[in-house]
Amino acid sequence: MRHERIEINPGIMDGKPVIRGTRVPVELVLRELGAGMTTEGIIAEHPRLTADDVRAAQAFAADYLADEDIIYR
Repeated sequence: MRHERIEINPGIMDGKPVIRGTRVPVELVLRELGAGMTTEGIIAEHPRLTADDVRAAQAFAADYLADEDIIYR
């Protein structure tokens, strides 16, 4: 699935998925959400991000996991 707000480029952050136009990794956004930060808190810490960027990071992760063959036992 194509995500307009997410970029994967080997020349940026060693090819990790980042929010397009920034060097903010999707992983960082997800970790901050997981640690209890609000979207507003993340935006305050990374002013170039928008609420749509935070939602795009979540959607990207969900789509990535949906495409994996993960079996929980």
